[in-house]
Amino acid sequence: MALLTPLLAFLYHLPQVYKWLLKPYYVASFFMAVAFVAIRKTPGVCDHLETQREDGNSCDFDWREVEILMFLSAIVMMKNRRAIFLMTCKPPLYMGPEYIKYFSDKTIDDELQRDGRVTWIVEFFANWSPECQSFASVYADLSLKYNCAGLKFGKVDIGRYGEVSKKYRVSASPLSKQLPSLVLFQGGKELMRRPQVDKKGRAVSWSFTEENIIREFNLNELYQKSKKLSRSREKPSPSQFPTVPEEEEPEQQGAPAQGEEPESKKDK
Repeated sequence: MALLTPLLAFLYHLPQVYKWLLKPYYVASFFMAVAFVAIRKTPGVCDHLETQREDGNSCDFDWREVEILMFLSAIVMMKNRRAIFLMTCKPPLYMGPEYIKYFSDKTIDDELQRDGRVTWIVEFFANWSPECQSFASVYADLSLKYNCAGLKFGKVDIGRYGEVSKKYRVSASPLSKQLPSLVLFQGGKELMRRPQVDKKGRAVSWSFTEENIIREFNLNELYQKSKKLSRSREKPSPSQFPTVPEEEEPEQQGAPAQGEEPESKKDK
């Protein structure tokens, strides 16, 4: 069971890994690394290479090349240690209560632009990110405390919807440190985001604590303004009440018509 769980987790994330690795940068790096090994081990080609081995065998790695390869392997492992950890031990998903709307690539634009008076706080996340997993409970608590008709909370998985990642300029790469990202929208326009991103595309270090989010996004003031908007929606305007036409009094049967005099006994 200890070996089966990492294997199933790796197979589950295999399509995402392929999509991430099939980029020109990684493809070119892979072929360059393979070319180095192939040239060093191919008979007839390696015979013409220089070597520092004592036995003079140029078709085998010398001590300097072995050190370089081990050093580069250690760097690659350190840079991707989080992805490797998630393939072997994926953290549990948050299953608690929340007032959060989950967007897709087809619904996020319409929801953000539906009502210009509504303020949205949207989390851009990815399921494989450990930072997103640990932040899920904090974000859910904030939605329970501050959600109302004028202030709403949403989430979108940019690991699944790559077009959303490009449009809203949130990188899903582990090296960018942009996950999770909180963006404040009003009328479909971005007002602020955390963490901020520098010119190189890397996120400025920022702690995703409940206190920091309340202070930076000014949630208490936003909530008070949003409550006023909710109350104004609940109060119906006079035009909402239908005007009931006055009913005409029905004519009494046997009553004389206008202009006719009642017949007197003398006339009879």
